[in-house]
Amino acid sequence: MIISRTPFRISFFGGGTDYPVWFKEHGGAVLATTIDKYCYISCRYLPPFFEHRTRIAYSRIEQAKTNADIEHPAVRGVLQHLNISHGLEIHHDGDLPARTGLGSSSSFTVGLLHALYALQHTMPSKTELAHAAIHVEQNILQESVGCQDQVMAAHGGLCRLQFFQNGEIGYTPLVMKPERLAAFQDHLLLYFTGFSRTASEIAKEQIAKTKQRRVELFAMLQMVQEGVSILSGDRDLADFGELLHEAWMVKRSLTSKITTPMIDDIYEAARGAGALGGKLLGAGGGGFMLFFARPETHAQIRAALPGLLEVPFRFEGLGSQIVFYQQESPIIRDVSWGEERHTVDIHASTPFGKVA
Repeated sequence: MIISRTPFRISFFGGGTDYPVWFKEHGGAVLATTIDKYCYISCRYLPPFFEHRTRIAYSRIEQAKTNADIEHPAVRGVLQHLNISHGLEIHHDGDLPARTGLGSSSSFTVGLLHALYALQHTMPSKTELAHAAIHVEQNILQESVGCQDQVMAAHGGLCRLQFFQNGEIGYTPLVMKPERLAAFQDHLLLYFTGFSRTASEIAKEQIAKTKQRRVELFAMLQMVQEGVSILSGDRDLADFGELLHEAWMVKRSLTSKITTPMIDDIYEAARGAGALGGKLLGAGGGGFMLFFARPETHAQIRAALPGLLEVPFRFEGLGSQIVFYQQESPIIRDVSWGEERHTVDIHASTPFGKVA
């Protein structure tokens, strides 16, 4: 039995410049962080006592006789990428709902890859893990997604990502004094709007209009370095909030699907109660909203948003981890499938704790 734990992420600036259609011509950058909300994936070889070959439990339960029968796209894509033909049992649990702008789809892909690599007694580097997830999502599944979510899920931390024209990706942790980092976190509020959407569908329109949005995307790219300068220097943190507001005004103009009248009402209510800035996280259309405000105004903002669920959080810096590893028992012969399968020796468990 293997259990992986992979964080969700919050992106501050640069979203949209991490799509290959943009950064392979102009370069891209993102300022983002992972948070202490996670996707958990448990995997084991399925004992050969069932009619189905693979069982997958997430928001629904699938029992498939072949990999081609698996409906969950990420599971099917990861098994194809790793060329796994053994029967498996895979369970997914998440701290927050999917399709809400926190990179949950890529956290799932990274976490599943990490767990299945471990099941095969392989420990990839964080860079290898990120690139494998990008390959699965962009090339095997042909999804309209960028590259930041996979890198953030694998590496973790508050950082600046850089996307080079040759396809390479740079990861630079942001160094801040502990007291300034704590103050920064204390300015942030996270709210669930109650809406879900599929990022890939919304991103298709944004990708299609990339050449028409060069001015906006270059502006968003420049905001990444400005945000880094504010956090790593000694300027008033309020400047970061104002920059977030400016970035949201630019982002919402990229396509008609990023915001809605209800989301605009929520944002204006928070701004009217003291928020300096904020944004809808992810591709748009719904999910989580992030607000930046001085701590003394948080009570007013909460009062202005009585129908929304606030989600307390802190930053995390570990990225995807294998948090439990249980050794296998000897191989047994599965007569029904005509090949070798594995079972688990329940007396040979070793919790590894925080192992990358």
